Amino acid sequence: MERTVVRCAEGHVFSTVSFPMQQADRLGPGRLIRCPRCARLRHAVPVESAKHH
Repeated sequence: MERTVVRCAEGHVFSTVSFPMQQADRLGPGRLIRCPRCARLRHAVPVESAKHH
């Protein structure tokens, strides 16, 4: 299973197995996902893995 590194709106960086790709173009590349640091649903965007672990 492929993991995706994402950054939430609060700036927390974490990896997730499921990063749903929805077809809503108006939302851009970000998705709502539960951040383990905030413990809330946050808008998160993918991060280039070369910049982080």
